[in-house]
Amino acid sequence: MKTLIKNVEMVDANGRRFGKVLIEDGKIKKVYKEKGTVKTAYDKEIDGRGYQLMPGFIDMHCHLRDPGYEYKETMETGMQAALKGGYTTLVAMANTKPIIDEAEALKTNLDKAEALNLCNLIQVAALTKGFNDADLVDLEVLRQLTPVFSNDGVSILNSDIMVAGLKASSEQDFILLTHCQPETELVSRDVKLLEEIGGHLHVCHISKKVTLDLIVEAKEKGLDVTCEVTPHHIFASAMDYKVNPPFRTYPDRRALIEGIKDGSIDMCGTDHAPHSEEDKLKGAPGINNFEMAFAMYFTVFDQNGIGLEKLSEMLSDAPAKRLGLKTGLIKERYPADLVLVDLNWEGKLNPKEFVSKSKNNPFGGETLKGKVMMTMVKGEIKYDDNGQALS
Repeated sequence: MKTLIKNVEMVDANGRRFGKVLIEDGKIKKVYKEKGTVKTAYDKEIDGRGYQLMPGFIDMHCHLRDPGYEYKETMETGMQAALKGGYTTLVAMANTKPIIDEAEALKTNLDKAEALNLCNLIQVAALTKGFNDADLVDLEVLRQLTPVFSNDGVSILNSDIMVAGLKASSEQDFILLTHCQPETELVSRDVKLLEEIGGHLHVCHISKKVTLDLIVEAKEKGLDVTCEVTPHHIFASAMDYKVNPPFRTYPDRRALIEGIKDGSIDMCGTDHAPHSEEDKLKGAPGINNFEMAFAMYFTVFDQNGIGLEKLSEMLSDAPAKRLGLKTGLIKERYPADLVLVDLNWEGKLNPKEFVSKSKNNPFGGETLKGKVMMTMVKGEIKYDDNGQALS
């Protein structure tokens, strides 16, 4: 199967250019300049006139709730929501029921994702058994199935466990993702430990200026640390809607935006955390983000004069590099994980329209810019906003 996407502006971390993309057998076969001649026959044509073509988004931080909490979200509904939002690869946290701390449970989720044939899945493994902050999982066995370990949802308060995790991340070459609450105190501890013993550290959902300052200082020392920011923490401040970490002050939010501009913040992570209405009323922290994350990010970036190339870097190229994936760019021989977006779209966020099982998002009625029109995984159209593949 050969597909040609024509009349489109291609945007990735390397820049913007008009042209055409030929897809064959799930990969980008050839990238043509605007006036380049396509001499190869193809089966399908997609007219991208008026749209931008971007690499598929990679979410470094999400919760699919499967297994154990399917009343909040299933893997299938979560992936359908992700595709609607332009996400082609998901890094799903291990705080399921049971917690994914054994190879069998992890492999079950990978097999389920393969059978669904929707998004690419990187299933995170827990660092400790049952998130108990005391006993490491079988890292050697689990490392054969995943490059990411995290107790996200529960902070690693035991410094000895953090030391062991960082050491193992070097020895077995994986990324340790940390959920840091209290944020600044634990990030301060973790970067000090990183300086002492090394390792590969990624700090999830930072929300405070002082935290960013600590990470910048660590990077200046040459430490291997990256961080992410969520759409809601740069979109709003001082809200009482319960998320973890909380909405911060306006100066904190401005500091995060400046950190995006100067490159201090590496990537975007949705922290998609679906909840039932009942659980949310009981105080469960979390926000449903997959389907409108791109619009929230683009709205903030556009308001602050930050280019789409930078957003593509943070949504695709940077997480791909961190995960060691050969994807994240519009480049020949790369997977045809691609997204068409309409930057001229403007509308109001309506959680009732989410395809996700959960609707927990406090921004209903907010005006946003930018919409995902089509999402393609390995050359197959998995989401089409107008139902006609834009042809």
